[in-house]
Amino acid sequence: MSRKKEEPPAEMDFEASLSELESIVDALENDSLSLAEMISRYERGSHLLGQCDTFLKSAKLRLEKLVIREENENVLASDPDLCQVRPTAALPKDHDDDSISLF
Repeated sequence: MSRKKEEPPAEMDFEASLSELESIVDALENDSLSLAEMISRYERGSHLLGQCDTFLKSAKLRLEKLVIREENENVLASDPDLCQVRPTAALPKDHDDDSISLF
């Protein structure tokens, strides 16, 4: 018989991770745990802290993008000329595309 590979637990949402992290901190501060149990809970807490930190950084980035988008929309709404496409200057008639020099 082959055994199924043990899959890591799925990522929890922020609130569940934070709640578990708070209970771990409470247990470490108030319970009389064995050293092995304290280390185990500390490791779990460290993992949960990383998840919460990642979630918060992602949420901050998303909010910053929304604020920038809103600011851009406000600027465009206040100055409709910014939305207009302006024609680019035409190339001189004697310009030859094959003679373009980078230096």
